[in-house]
Amino acid sequence: MGWFTKADRSPAADPRHCVVSVLSASGLDVVGAGVLLTRDHLLTCAHVVNDALGRGVFDPRCPDDHNVPVALHRAALTVRSDARVAHWVPARRRNGTPEIPRAEDHEWLGDLAVLRLETEPSDNVLPPQWLTMSVGQALRAWHGTGLSHTFADVRVKSCDEAVGYIDGESTGMAIGPSYSGSPLWSIGDNAVVGIVAGLVTPPHDPITGRPLPYSSQHIARRSWGIPWQRIEAELRAAGGAELFEAPEPDPDDPAYELLLDLLDRHMPASGQRIEYARAVAEHCGYGVHDNLSAPTTEEFAALLLTEPRALAALSEVLRRREPTAVSQLLAAGRMSRVPRLLSPREHRRLMRYLDDLPKTVRARLPEVARAALPLAATVSGSHTVRDLLDHLESLPGDSRSDDGLRVPGLLRVMEYLAVIAPSALRASLRLWTVSVVDRMGVPATSLMERRTDAEEWARAQRERTGPARVSAQVERVGADRYRLRVWCDEGTGPRQTSGDGEAVRTGAEAARELLKVLEALHRSAPDRDRPVLEVLVDRDGLNLPIDEWGELDGGAYDGFGPDDLPQVLGAEFPLVVTCPELLHRHERFHPDWRHRWRLLDSDTTLTFDDPTQGRSEVYGALLADKDSVRVAVDVPPRSRDEIVQTCLMMGVPVVIWDRGRQARSHALARLSTVPVGALPEGVRAYRAMSLGDPRHYSGRPVLAWSDADRSVPRLHLAEPQENA
Repeated sequence: MGWFTKADRSPAADPRHCVVSVLSASGLDVVGAGVLLTRDHLLTCAHVVNDALGRGVFDPRCPDDHNVPVALHRAALTVRSDARVAHWVPARRRNGTPEIPRAEDHEWLGDLAVLRLETEPSDNVLPPQWLTMSVGQALRAWHGTGLSHTFADVRVKSCDEAVGYIDGESTGMAIGPSYSGSPLWSIGDNAVVGIVAGLVTPPHDPITGRPLPYSSQHIARRSWGIPWQRIEAELRAAGGAELFEAPEPDPDDPAYELLLDLLDRHMPASGQRIEYARAVAEHCGYGVHDNLSAPTTEEFAALLLTEPRALAALSEVLRRREPTAVSQLLAAGRMSRVPRLLSPREHRRLMRYLDDLPKTVRARLPEVARAALPLAATVSGSHTVRDLLDHLESLPGDSRSDDGLRVPGLLRVMEYLAVIAPSALRASLRLWTVSVVDRMGVPATSLMERRTDAEEWARAQRERTGPARVSAQVERVGADRYRLRVWCDEGTGPRQTSGDGEAVRTGAEAARELLKVLEALHRSAPDRDRPVLEVLVDRDGLNLPIDEWGELDGGAYDGFGPDDLPQVLGAEFPLVVTCPELLHRHERFHPDWRHRWRLLDSDTTLTFDDPTQGRSEVYGALLADKDSVRVAVDVPPRSRDEIVQTCLMMGVPVVIWDRGRQARSHALARLSTVPVGALPEGVRAYRAMSLGDPRHYSGRPVLAWSDADRSVPRLHLAEPQENA
């Protein structure tokens, strides 16, 4: 492929930017370094990966089911990504014995890991050039953070085919912990010649393990690295030859002759081939020879059948000028296994949108794929988002269109994903699918069919999987005395179940009746989530401890003996409160309420934790931010109730607070990370934990939930003076 050249090896303007930080599983600490090997693969030591995952340093097992968080550094920003092991060469002893190396071993072989980035870097992220390590080279290494002041200057003192020993200068930084995996940058060659692997430390006291007093006979600032020549040999032996050389086209590929004919037909002039070939090379990260000659059609066709995204990139360039050529080229490409559906630009945009999705939505991608493509083979075993997308790109489409142009399977999945995404990302994903089908020439009507299918699926999912709901109107008529009216809603609307709404009950008696209804509803549909108890109260009942109603001693219910289990309402079933009095007090905020409810999946949270804030400050903050769907109120009781009631009057659908008296609520801190859709269950679980461990789970959370999609039962509200 003489006219096209691989542009993924470049001298770095700032070699420090070659350093990739390998992070701990939590993503908070740097455990070592790495360096880009290709545009989407990085190289590090296997023991660095083990350290990141909290495993033994020389654990030989391939961690192919684990994500390794990494950070790529650029001049103006740092980009985080997850990575997965693509090639694994565990450390082994030099003497050929099968034992795992020990800490006292000074040298070992292997100890290499190639990680594949889950998010493909942008076009301007280029790996460095690599050269052979040799004695006398002046090198530079960096700490895993990649910070500019952490560079350590060293020189190669000895080097064989397996190990290169490097000594540090007497001034400046010395190579130490978290330098493992760092590129060894040859200052004179402007290239990487290996990676840091280990240190040779001064002797330690055999009893205490502490360093012995310094002696001029001790080794100082000696480290060792893995030379490039061994890296390449080990990775080739491990099946990684594709990391070093561009693949050759299959001479028997059925698409080759067709593409030759189409390129000759649509690009007969050399000027046209130069223009289109340069554009494709730029999109795919290739360079071209700096001359005015055009690539031959054989060279161009070879690129289209070796670089997976080149054909899609060419169709992007041609779609406005030669639309008929696009459909013919893509049809020819479908006869080969090499071309991928998306161009590099389309793939990067899609990965960016998926990264921006809430984790709870992104985690549903396998479920969405099964729903969108029920007859397609699924990816077996554990897989990442990128693995699943790679699989989906290879699937054909399906459509009821008669013109033969079908919506690709990946685009159908993205339409299904869009209907459960937050509104802003839903629009972005849909615009993305429209642009891809436009490039491919797929009729827009076919895509609209799939969009309709997705909306019907989402509607059916909500109706089928949403938990049943029990609504209970609770009116206080004295000290621990209440009137109770109960409705059930299995998805078809509320129906009243309680007979006598005028009977007065204690809290325990009310809990007993509610638990009977909830348990019966749960037994009738065991495949659904536990029913949610929605308690309808007036503004004075927002802090009633209804979730604590029940019996803890187990012996008070229905005459059962002491072996019976306790029953506590809010610990057994999700319980939320709703205040129709406040919700409907100012109906001018109902449009805001419905708007916020539609954005529920965005989980946008507003927190009020300043006790000096009052109704005016809260009013202004909610008017300024009409997209917040969830408000947390973490202030003392004297100002808490005013803030809570203001939020409910202004149509905030989800409000959470602690009815206890502590200044900073443990419950709100713990529940702040729970996605809004899982909050009723998260609050229930917290209440259950507070029964078993009240010292550590000291909060008393209250969750107000105003569902704009459900009808509220017709209430019999008492006049205020009746409760006086």
